[in-house]
Amino acid sequence: MTKPMRTLPEAVQAEPACRCIFLLLPTFSPLDLSSAVAALEAANTHDGTARYAWRVVSEDGLAVTAPNGLRVAVDGGLPELARGDMIFVCGGQGQEPGISLKVLGWLRKAQRMGAALGALGGGVLALARSGLLAGREVSAHWALRAILAEAHPDVEVRNSLFTMEGKLITCAGGTATVDMMLNLISEHHGAAVATGAADLMVCSSARKGSQDQTVSEYGRTGVRHEKLATALSLMRSNLEEPLTPGGIADLVGLSVRQLERLFSKYLQTTPKVYYTRLRLDYARSLLLQTNMRIIDIALASGFNSQTHFAKVYRRYFGKSPHQERPF
Repeated sequence: MTKPMRTLPEAVQAEPACRCIFLLLPTFSPLDLSSAVAALEAANTHDGTARYAWRVVSEDGLAVTAPNGLRVAVDGGLPELARGDMIFVCGGQGQEPGISLKVLGWLRKAQRMGAALGALGGGVLALARSGLLAGREVSAHWALRAILAEAHPDVEVRNSLFTMEGKLITCAGGTATVDMMLNLISEHHGAAVATGAADLMVCSSARKGSQDQTVSEYGRTGVRHEKLATALSLMRSNLEEPLTPGGIADLVGLSVRQLERLFSKYLQTTPKVYYTRLRLDYARSLLLQTNMRIIDIALASGFNSQTHFAKVYRRYFGKSPHQERPF
């Protein structure tokens, strides 16, 4: 028997509840789900008004086990849709195994009907595969940027916490889910309701969607040096076509020798070694998260030869790219 939607008693409903549907994919993050539902519940509890109702569903209506072993019961399978529904696809940070044609068709139907579509964490992969993100700006967990950039080049991926654009909502997941939901509540019902919900959740303030997911170069390295931070940022932004040390030095207004001294003083390495490690880390994420050919991964991470790529990869990680693959 299908469970009823969760909401407050009918007697205290002052307005129709917006129905939120959370679709759990096999790799869903329990943190994303619980954070989103907690925010909706807090918005309802704020003054006893049932602003939101929600259902947790899976493709087949069966319980879903998260990667951490937590098993979550659902309210049923994919439901019939209504124009005012909000659908949140919940996924994780790794490669999404087998998003079915049934799920993709259901998401496309939801968009045609005018329902709002949202993605928490890895749920953005399902929306991308459904073709609903072509030409759109989205927020995705930083660990998914590699697979999205290579598998869906028509999607512009941002490093922001979340993006709300019309009826498309994408979120990096994790604690950013709370920020996104509180901003959504504020848009729907005003700042007072969102603030009341935040107070109930003991959340001092909601971050803006435009805020970066990851820490600054200073926070990452512990080094407060503007030119070095700029050099590191340039490296992270140019992995497929690496810049030369001279090119980086010119862009930050230093000589090559001065740049090398900065890396030696603050990071105890050379620009070349640091840059190579960034490219190898990117290559490793593609190996673990995608089905791309190894030669294509080599090219995407700035290596012109698969043989050279394999040799350098083994030197850094102790195994070949072929041995690294989990499948």
